Amino acid sequence: MEFDLEYNGERPHLIIPEYGRHIQKLIDHCKALEDLEERNKMAKAIVDVMGNLQPHLRDVPDFKHKLWDQLFIMSDFELEVDSPYEKPSREELQAKPEALAYPKSASKYRFYGNNIQTMIDVALTWEEGEPRDALYFAIANHMKKCYLNWNKDTVDDKVIFKHLAELSNGKIDLTDKNEPLSEVKELLKKRKPTTKSTGKQRQDYKKKNYKSN
Repeated sequence: MEFDLEYNGERPHLIIPEYGRHIQKLIDHCKALEDLEERNKMAKAIVDVMGNLQPHLRDVPDFKHKLWDQLFIMSDFELEVDSPYEKPSREELQAKPEALAYPKSASKYRFYGNNIQTMIDVALTWEEGEPRDALYFAIANHMKKCYLNWNKDTVDDKVIFKHLAELSNGKIDLTDKNEPLSEVKELLKKRKPTTKSTGKQRQDYKKKNYKSN
């Protein structure tokens, strides 16, 4: 007795292996049917079987639409049936997504962060007056704080003013202002942690509240 063994290496490639080779053979048989009505009937039956094999997808929106798309994909887009949804195209499936633009640093002064340039650009759109001057100094103080996070020693206000003028293309010049920036100890001052009530304090509170009731 001889057996005609079929090895996976000799079998056709499975487009979506999750559904197995039997589903692929059913789709290939459906493509070979000449009568359109028979193909439509068999295609709907195959979609129902595919849905039973993927019960975890039943909660996914457009569950049936996804199954029909997979049916056409596994048929190598050669199955001609009346689908309740628009038939996907090979070009749509093989289309490459647009490349994502990598975030660029605002300037060579990376220790100020990427948002500092946006803050400066917005400040330049404000009308001339005290609010705009206050915003300029707020940005300068923020830059000073960022600089101190990078260099814990110290920083001269003139350095911050120079960097701010460079980042604003010379439109923000605070060197002639007599108002200094915030002190280093104020910028680096850490918040004191809030004290949490201990278990004993909570028990004492409950006892006191119980007695008062």
